[in-house]
Amino acid sequence: MLPNISTKQLQAFLALEECRHFTRAAQRCHLSQSAFSVVIRKLEAAVGARLVERDTRNVTLTSEGTLFVAVARALLSDLDAAFTDMGDFIARRKGRVALAALPSLAANALPAVIAEYKQAYPGITVQLFDSLSDQCLHMLRQGKVDLALTAPGANLAEFATRTLCSDPFYLVCRFDHALANKEKIALEDLTGCELIHLAPSTSVRQHVDQLTHGIAVHHSGLEVEHLATVAGLIGRGLGVSLVPELTLFQFRSMDLVAIPLDTDIVTRPILIVQHKERPLSNAAHGMLELIEMRLRSTGKIRRELLG
Repeated sequence: MLPNISTKQLQAFLALEECRHFTRAAQRCHLSQSAFSVVIRKLEAAVGARLVERDTRNVTLTSEGTLFVAVARALLSDLDAAFTDMGDFIARRKGRVALAALPSLAANALPAVIAEYKQAYPGITVQLFDSLSDQCLHMLRQGKVDLALTAPGANLAEFATRTLCSDPFYLVCRFDHALANKEKIALEDLTGCELIHLAPSTSVRQHVDQLTHGIAVHHSGLEVEHLATVAGLIGRGLGVSLVPELTLFQFRSMDLVAIPLDTDIVTRPILIVQHKERPLSNAAHGMLELIEMRLRSTGKIRRELLG
């Protein structure tokens, strides 16, 4: 069982060890001599040993008291260091914040936010994991990350969510495709197009299936995991693809054109997700504030398209 010892008792004992006089030690601690004596007696009772020998003029330490000097100094030093660290965490001078985000966000929108955060709080370690939605939520569930930035999907009921922005869709095609000169693409314009798809597990594919439901598009038979592969296939004239705005940096090529869809009915919402029962640290709360400030300012994340 831990003894019930206060910092006041430790400080009083060390003052007595230095002054070797009750009256002077009491004055240093801003206590009356009688109150100071009570503090020392309570400390001895908590330690379970007599620490000082008293006479009318001098104070000497017992052998136990001599040993306890080092203990008292160590305890006060550790306590001071602990509160200094706590102050650093509260003031965002130290700490850690971990984010999980869709690859498109991790590559395109978040680097500038993280750089700004690191400049403001250089002592805080920032971790970023780029993963698909399910894996982002899995890391959040395990406590590996503080925040997740994902698209809507199943298994969100256990989390606190709110919409950060919306991510409209674009048609990406070769410069010589029949639709390449249009300013906007109506859903009906997609009739007969050979679509190159991402894997069904991706949030992009799920939204594309919703967009093209009931439209006579053709499945090119090409279904891949990575956007860079989609860009390469389109560049060879093997089809077109529907992708959200946040992914357009993957399609910067002289041979490719990106055209917005003429519909606001279906966009891909981007959600901020956090654990309902796990409060954010001060460092993580600062990151959340910056993400919302920088990425929600216009309701959409605007980025250069194909340039």
